[in-house]
Amino acid sequence: MIELLKYSFFQNALLGSLLTAVACGIVGTYIVARRLVFISGGITHASFGGLGLGFYLGSNPILMALIFSVLSAFGVEWISKSQSVREDSAIAGVWSLGMALGVIFIFLTPGYAPNLSAYLFGNILTVSTTDIIWIAALSILLILVFSFFMREIIYVAFDNDFAVTQRLPVKAIEYMMMFFIAVTIVLSIRLVGIMLLMSLLTLPQITINLFTSDFKKIILGSIVVGFLGCVAGLVLSYYLNVPSGAFIILVLVLFFLGVKGVLFLTHRQ
Repeated sequence: MIELLKYSFFQNALLGSLLTAVACGIVGTYIVARRLVFISGGITHASFGGLGLGFYLGSNPILMALIFSVLSAFGVEWISKSQSVREDSAIAGVWSLGMALGVIFIFLTPGYAPNLSAYLFGNILTVSTTDIIWIAALSILLILVFSFFMREIIYVAFDNDFAVTQRLPVKAIEYMMMFFIAVTIVLSIRLVGIMLLMSLLTLPQITINLFTSDFKKIILGSIVVGFLGCVAGLVLSYYLNVPSGAFIILVLVLFFLGVKGVLFLTHRQ
């Protein structure tokens, strides 16, 4: 472990893990509290359309994925609230459209789409300094927003109707959080990939939720669990020579099952 710290790519991976854990811990707690897990999955897979378009146009695939994700998030929110369409139906449509467009654009791209597997399955060792700067900016912004508007966000997350009676800007908060969800998803793709990202946004939260229902404690606990899971998955994947993204999720799943099992046995006694 000490030898690995000498390498700049491993230092970037650790710092990227910490910052991603912060962003996913904050946004993921809102997702779990408001039961938006399926929406996060839809936005994650919709971003694949942006990646494909980025490859096809020869532009930055992450930037195109970001645009696709934000538009998809706003589209789901608008359609489900304003057009009398069930939320799960809107999500399924966005999910399918994004994946279909991604496949088409990548097929039409001349040659082979570079680093496609890193976007699909993640490769934490490819995290660059630019990636770290962007995720650091997002993490700082999320910390500031939640520090100043924690009460309002909690009201909207747990009791939308009560938030309306308190004359809070419910729609503005919902769209703001959908924006942060989309941005967090895209900037975290490098870590675990499109296929596994939804787990990083939910597994640490539901693990901590076994011990407490306090919103702030879930945020802090999920950040710790997410970061430790990333580090454990990173180190083990390096020595076992397996994909880091998949191993990070495997570590988080096993940790959740272990905690759940211990609590179950403790309650039976």
